Amino acid sequence: MNHVILTGRLTKDPEIRYTDSKKAVCSFTLAVDDGRDSEGKKKAQFIPCVAWNKTAELIDQYFTKGKPLTVTGRITVRTYEKNGEKKYITEVVCNGIEFPLTVREEDTTATAFEDLDEDIDLPF
Repeated sequence: MNHVILTGRLTKDPEIRYTDSKKAVCSFTLAVDDGRDSEGKKKAQFIPCVAWNKTAELIDQYFTKGKPLTVTGRITVRTYEKNGEKKYITEVVCNGIEFPLTVREEDTTATAFEDLDEDIDLPF
């Protein structure tokens, strides 16, 4: 089974374009954490991804460089020829995305309840 789930951050703004038949295609690269090296520095894998149609348009509309994104899809390898030499491209073709939950500092529980009277009975 060829199924992949990746969570990472976009390395740059996604690039959307449209085919002659008006299908949206969006290319982007995810930086996915890959543990630490022998010196304790964080490592990352840079995974090229492509999305089509509505998924492509959603990524282009809601995501920019540095934003976290979770994608599901499949790994594909395609080939082309350049100057008589065969080239290979390995990428993830996305068939779904998720908006990872992020908590802004101002939305934390501590700030949400700081103005409450200490004597009030909370329902939980």
